[in-house]
Amino acid sequence: MTMAVNQPRPAARLWLRHLRKSYFASPFSALLTMTCIGLMAWILWSLIDWAILSATFDPAARREECRAAGGACWSVIANRWRLILFGIYPYDEQWRSALAIVSVIAVIVLSCIPRFWTVGRISAIWGFGAATFYILMKGGILGLSQVGEEQWGGLCLTLFLFVATSVLGMPMAIGLALMRRSELPVVAKVTGLFIDAVRSLPLLAILFTAAVVLPFALPEVLIGQKLYRVIFGAALFFAAYQAEILRGGFQGVGSGQEEAAKALGVPYRHRIARILLTQAFRLALPATINQFVITFMETSLVVVVGFVELLAAGNAAYGTGDWKFAYVEVYVFISAIYFSFVFGLSRYGAYLERRMNIGRR
Repeated sequence: MTMAVNQPRPAARLWLRHLRKSYFASPFSALLTMTCIGLMAWILWSLIDWAILSATFDPAARREECRAAGGACWSVIANRWRLILFGIYPYDEQWRSALAIVSVIAVIVLSCIPRFWTVGRISAIWGFGAATFYILMKGGILGLSQVGEEQWGGLCLTLFLFVATSVLGMPMAIGLALMRRSELPVVAKVTGLFIDAVRSLPLLAILFTAAVVLPFALPEVLIGQKLYRVIFGAALFFAAYQAEILRGGFQGVGSGQEEAAKALGVPYRHRIARILLTQAFRLALPATINQFVITFMETSLVVVVGFVELLAAGNAAYGTGDWKFAYVEVYVFISAIYFSFVFGLSRYGAYLERRMNIGRR
């Protein structure tokens, strides 16, 4: 018995049937589909022509050469990439800032590998990564010259703000969530009022208060560096929102599990750490990933209190007279950086949801 040649497989036939039913069911539907395809093809070709085919990549090119080419002027990136990535960090020491960026990315990647999902391993990874980052950026030991926090900037400062806010904010969020569900009414109500008060304030106001107002209200010994005050304010804001996310996760865990653990005499710390908190994190995973994404994008707000993070460094990159015309290219480059990190976080969140089978029956 011979099989028919060039006959579509069942899966292919189903796909073609769905395609015809969804996009070519009528002459008008087919016309609309072809028009949209043509429009998207034209937009894609225009972007490729502008970004690659007609673009200028020569670092020595200036306004006249870029205008004559008619495409993107990537010469601004070739000339100003150091400022975008490292901000106003001393030029001769920027290799330290580059290694600090690599160390942060390596810590994030290692933290995403299931093999390292134990308290001891995660703590060791983050402890070593934080120490490496701080020694490289700050210096003052191991023969490295000291560089003040006011000179940190660019992508390196953005990553530091994101990681520090997340690392400080998550334990605070767990503590606030547990206090809000406390059996002591006073503790639960006071914590609830505190969380609602922080969530009712814009992050910009909290950052401004931490950077400008606190030095007038605190004794000199408690003032500290402006960067760390800003990080603490951002971590507090993160903790308030994440505490509510975790509280929703706790509410999704069956009350019978905690009651059974109490009946069996399981200590409080084991009930929380091994029974309730793990399930709450699992149920709250999609919202938690979204909170991390928002936190990464909100690092750009520190520009209002005088820090040269990634977006501010990009503004400075085209702020000179030679490159004022190339602001689109700078913003495209910065957008690509933001997109790579945010898209990576989103895809990793989707992978965790599939791995943990969240939302499936």
